Amino acid sequence: MIKKLFKFIFKLILWFFGLTILWVLIYKFVPVPYTPLMAIRSIEGDEKYQTRHDWVPIEEISPYLQLAVICAEDQTFLSHSGFDREAIEKALENNEKGKKLRGGSTISQQTAKNAFLWPGRTWFRKGMEAYFTLLIETLWSKERILEVYLNSVEMGDGVFGAEAASQYWFKKSAKNLRIENAAAIAAILPSPQRYKANPPGNYVARRTQWIVRQMRYYGPFILQKQEPKEDKKKTKKKK
Repeated sequence: MIKKLFKFIFKLILWFFGLTILWVLIYKFVPVPYTPLMAIRSIEGDEKYQTRHDWVPIEEISPYLQLAVICAEDQTFLSHSGFDREAIEKALENNEKGKKLRGGSTISQQTAKNAFLWPGRTWFRKGMEAYFTLLIETLWSKERILEVYLNSVEMGDGVFGAEAASQYWFKKSAKNLRIENAAAIAAILPSPQRYKANPPGNYVARRTQWIVRQMRYYGPFILQKQEPKEDKKKTKKKK
């Protein structure tokens, strides 16, 4: 009886790893059509609720918005392997001091949560988030992680992804966002159901200006990291 139980558990574990790895591999190439959070919001919403979501490739998303979300949410995105230890430690310190609860989630962690999981603060859900974060950091490129993030993150009430947010807030496509537009959308990410990118309230306006300053300072460093090796060699030769 005990042997059968262990055998059954072992098979369950194998199926779990096999199916989740396959799921992550599929999403490496296929657009994420729908997320658990979209379903939850739809169930919670009234009869007037509408889900807005249009997947677009990262080439059709303004570099300003790509830069804005990195500056606003995870400035070590390109260098970490899925987790920002310093941010996690700061979040734990704030929470222990009784301050407003803050997370230490990276863009990779948020992408894992958005694409594969549901909102929640239980240890089980956090453990699953860590597992999927490790998978996408191993199996996807940073560009793919950012692409899925920008297409699945909640950016307004019923608004998911860069294209839907750009159309909803500024009546333009994601590829045509200006720096201020991009920063305003990034500014509402901590609480997209509460804040508005346009017209912005005092908090969003202040945060937008902070993000713009970060973009102007941090932008050259990101561009340098994304620059192809061949281009770097050519630049050195010219010097």
